[in-house]
Amino acid sequence: MNKAVFLDRDGVINNFKKPVNTPQELELYPWTAKAIKKLNQSGYQVYIVTNQGGIECGYLSAKDLARIHQHLIITLKEDNAIIDDIEYCPHFKTKCECRKPNPGMILKLANKYNIDLDLSFMVGDRKSDIIAGQKAGCKTIKVGSKYPQADFSVENLAAAVDIILKVKTPISN
Repeated sequence: MNKAVFLDRDGVINNFKKPVNTPQELELYPWTAKAIKKLNQSGYQVYIVTNQGGIECGYLSAKDLARIHQHLIITLKEDNAIIDDIEYCPHFKTKCECRKPNPGMILKLANKYNIDLDLSFMVGDRKSDIIAGQKAGCKTIKVGSKYPQADFSVENLAAAVDIILKVKTPISN
């Protein structure tokens, strides 16, 4: 079984001053590529799980989002940082199992890639990210302001990766 780090996108990997509706609006934090590369080198698979309700609301299309994510993947690859896959929830008003705080995106990726969730982490900047990670059975790291229910709270993704690489995870059978 594999171990993974699930990352929220907006506010964790990229600056989230306003919704990202075009590739040009995606502004990665300066530490993002280096942090993801460290995870890659440490044997973690890295996935993005992101709520993108702007699709259902009509602010962008699935094609627009694909272009944004392609730009993200190419930009990170230039620094030898690899995202193994991206799952997104297009819903905003529609009830679904994929929109965080539901764990649907994490569980789908875990099933698809044979991931041991006991060995994995969810890193997010919102309460809904932490709840989704907990429901899926991951350890959780809150970026930004503290959230007492998270296993850890840190300033940014770089600090989250430092914790992930120090935490002893249970031995998988």
